[in-house]
Amino acid sequence: MRRVIPAAAVAAALALAVSACGSSSDTSSAPATSVAPDQVSGQVTWWDTSDATNEAPAFQDLIKDFEAKYPKIKVNYVNVPFANARDKFKTAAQSGAGAPDVLRTDVGWVSEFASLGYLAPLDGTPALVKPEEFLASPAASGKFNGKTYGVPQVTDTLGLLYNKELLKKAGYDAPPATMADLKKVALDVKSKTGADGLALNVDAYFLLPFIYGEGGDFVDVPNKKITISSPQSVAGVKIVEDLIASGATAKPALQDSYTNAETAFKDGKVAMIFNGPWSNSDNLGGKVFKDNPDNFGVAPVPAGSVKSGAPVGGHDYTVYAGSKNLAASYLFVAFMDSAENQAKIAGKLGLLPTRQPAYSSPEATANPKIAQWQKPMESAVERPWIPEAASLFQPLVDGYQKLAAGQTATEPMLKDVATAYQGILKGWSL
Repeated sequence: MRRVIPAAAVAAALALAVSACGSSSDTSSAPATSVAPDQVSGQVTWWDTSDATNEAPAFQDLIKDFEAKYPKIKVNYVNVPFANARDKFKTAAQSGAGAPDVLRTDVGWVSEFASLGYLAPLDGTPALVKPEEFLASPAASGKFNGKTYGVPQVTDTLGLLYNKELLKKAGYDAPPATMADLKKVALDVKSKTGADGLALNVDAYFLLPFIYGEGGDFVDVPNKKITISSPQSVAGVKIVEDLIASGATAKPALQDSYTNAETAFKDGKVAMIFNGPWSNSDNLGGKVFKDNPDNFGVAPVPAGSVKSGAPVGGHDYTVYAGSKNLAASYLFVAFMDSAENQAKIAGKLGLLPTRQPAYSSPEATANPKIAQWQKPMESAVERPWIPEAASLFQPLVDGYQKLAAGQTATEPMLKDVATAYQGILKGWSL
């Protein structure tokens, strides 16, 4: 069923939003309370942080649909590399010059940006339509101090991606379910097929499944305690240290490790990697999957001694507090994030919707990858939605790189990371 946001509801909410923020359109002279959605005009600049090659074209198609529905609004589309987006937005927002009206924000950035006053609250605006449809964890990522600052666009987690043919050649009909099995399968693949069994991405986000699997975490938020060097976290990282030392994983690349692991996997040079649904399109275009998509397997990350768990990820739509066109920005977010358009993106890209109704849409169900990611998402672990969350990654990345290079061991590395966290999380205990 085609899902359409009721015009009356949008008009009423828009009138409230416009009257609250003053005239939001440089070209409209109508009284604020009389502005209907089809009368809103002006320009909306959107910074899209999606992959420019594999994902951006699908979002640009939605922009065309938006401009057709709202011909008085022009969208200025800018694709900003994800790696640079956080710092670039903070710089622009702090200076008050050059910030976009709407930003595709990593879920881990919302609390930080909101705490700095860079984001407009969305409660009671046309941007936040049918919030009851949102899945709980993605919805939580957009909240700070009881207010909503982000509308969840897509959700994700990490899974174990595997080459079914390589595993079968090594004698396995199913992927490993535990970390102990992961090591064994990886070594068997290497000895029996000549391909590497596993490739690691030397990045903090990709280290979390090992830490979660042993019951560890970055922090304990309710008790304001730093737990990255706890016995549980140490046990998780020791698994990685052993995978490297044993040769179960290919020698980790310290530079561009994500690209190197991804390329090796889709070229058939490695049997298993950890990655998320955002990589579906890229993988399916690879040499060993392009003509044989059924060879591409997705499973939950292997379980440690406590559980299988990978971090909740994804992106939210956020609106810059200093936008000169809040009314048009709210309409843009509402349109892009409707259940109908989430389903379109799911069907085209295999990205996971944040609205429950989108999952039953024929466009979403037609993409088999949506169903394949159901199991990994069931064990996804919600991250700490605190303003400092995004800053916790760099110390762990630095430590992980030293560990992968053989320059340190797990315990001293995590102690150094915990010390760095004390400088970020003022007043928190170890």
